[in-house]
Amino acid sequence: MSSPNSGGPENNSGDKPFQFTDRRRFDPTTGARRDVPGEQQSPGAGGFPGPVGPSDPGDPNNAGQPLSVDTTGPELEAAKKEAAERTADLQRVTAEYANYRKRVDRDRELVVQTAKASVLTELFGVLDDLDRAEAHGDLTGAFKAVSDKLIGVMSKLGLERVGAPGDPFDPALHEAVQFTTSSDVSEPTVAEVLRHGYTLSDRLARPAVVVVVGPEHDTEAQAPADADTASSGADDVIDTPETEATDQQ
Repeated sequence: MSSPNSGGPENNSGDKPFQFTDRRRFDPTTGARRDVPGEQQSPGAGGFPGPVGPSDPGDPNNAGQPLSVDTTGPELEAAKKEAAERTADLQRVTAEYANYRKRVDRDRELVVQTAKASVLTELFGVLDDLDRAEAHGDLTGAFKAVSDKLIGVMSKLGLERVGAPGDPFDPALHEAVQFTTSSDVSEPTVAEVLRHGYTLSDRLARPAVVVVVGPEHDTEAQAPADADTASSGADDVIDTPETEATDQQ
């Protein structure tokens, strides 16, 4: 007696004989690929590349030829033009942003310098009082320590003193209020400082008021020239309440 799955000619129930369908994709004897009934082949099925399709399905002469891309058509030229325009826009925006950053940094620095100058110029009166106290011998002890600390802080902020006896006369830094002559000097020289001047970040904040001594042989020519140059140098001074009061007097 044969079992139902034995593949015999006929089972006990009298049904049709059992049929076996070999669905192996490769022939076990030759190793050749064969079509399996009921299976739709696709390119690359089973790990093997399928046939290359035509570049133009409507053209039978292109059957089996690889697909090609047109690199000279108007669409490519339009794409290149658009890419160039976008690149130019990006470069322009980048340059505008860099200029904006520079302008903002410059404006910020200007605001800082203006605020610093406004505070420091208000302390010129205090510094003048300290100079007078030192001239009278009253700047001693703890008062002297406070004065030195104040001057040190202002120096860190960029304030520097201008004018000292023996300095060559510079109309851009000194304001001459008196002129004398002497055979001991060969050029106009600061003989006495009546009021110290100051520069802030290499810019003149207030000129020094000084007495100038010049050589004897140039008395008549030097005095008018010094007066003219002193007046021209005073035009480049930062306006402060003290300089305005001096001008009004």
